[in-house]
Amino acid sequence: MQTTDIWRGVAAAVGWADRAAAEAGVRQAYAAAGLAEPARIIWADSPAAGVAVVRGLDDAGASVREAVRTQPWAAQRQRRFTELGADGWNEWWQATGGELWDTTRSLAERIRTGVVEDILGPSGGEIDGDARRARAAAEREIRGVLLGAVLGQHDAPWLAAFDGAEALAGLAQVARSAGWWWPFEHAVVLCERPLLLERDEAGRLHSGAGPAVVFPDGFALYAWGGMPVPATFLAELSELTPQRIRDEENAELRRVMLEYFGYDRYLTESAAEPVHRDETGILWRIPLPDDEDVVMVEVVNSTAEPDGTFRTYWLRVPPVTRTAKEGVAWTFGLEESTYSPLQQT
Repeated sequence: MQTTDIWRGVAAAVGWADRAAAEAGVRQAYAAAGLAEPARIIWADSPAAGVAVVRGLDDAGASVREAVRTQPWAAQRQRRFTELGADGWNEWWQATGGELWDTTRSLAERIRTGVVEDILGPSGGEIDGDARRARAAAEREIRGVLLGAVLGQHDAPWLAAFDGAEALAGLAQVARSAGWWWPFEHAVVLCERPLLLERDEAGRLHSGAGPAVVFPDGFALYAWGGMPVPATFLAELSELTPQRIRDEENAELRRVMLEYFGYDRYLTESAAEPVHRDETGILWRIPLPDDEDVVMVEVVNSTAEPDGTFRTYWLRVPPVTRTAKEGVAWTFGLEESTYSPLQQT
């Protein structure tokens, strides 16, 4: 198995941590940084629980994240950059950690946002200026704690790029064995990994049946196609109506509703009227409040199915599309004036 694939597996690993291996990795990372072993190692069942533990510590000493993680990584990067040069380093990164960067970074940021909401409650709604300022201050404090974490398994992109570096062996062992962790002079807070991680084919967090991420203590994240959604949102999907979709004020959630409900079904049940038709198909437009219109072309496959019927397809096209032919041409990367198929398929 390729090194990058191994670390991709680490980033996506679920299940209970190997606590003994993780704790040994912590001690190795401290030794590599020239630090004494921490007197205490405290386990938390999720990053949210880890933040709560860190906020309650009063005898842990200062953070040693800089010595344990940042400085060794910077030294490894400089060494590799010196060996390979700028172009060589870029090529190396793209072939190793760069392949993991987007999905892992987005997951880490989703966890951070989820932790803030778990502690403070969802943002939004009408609140007065004092309450808004108080929430902003609390969020800054929580995010500051989160930025002090070593990301364990979610540091996989960098560990893939520096795979095998002796100076990072302790960090790598923790990453293979556990989740996020906070290193201090006298104490370490280590987190469990998720027990569940659901993604779509594009690698985005996604689940239509429940949470996309679940930690042992029940801390969970809900997502559809990578977009965060409320826990109650998924329960609504099976009971959607065109009116409910139109009434949704959040434009992003409304798009998810439309995707789930089906554009063709929405057009049918909302008694929409076509705005243009020609030899290529029928152009439909769905006006949405406070959002761009959804514009689609209805086309019929000219090749019959085995039972003799002709299948209908719906093509999503840009909101500025004016004719059905222009929309079909756009799907082929052509202008309407140059689109003239010999046979519609």
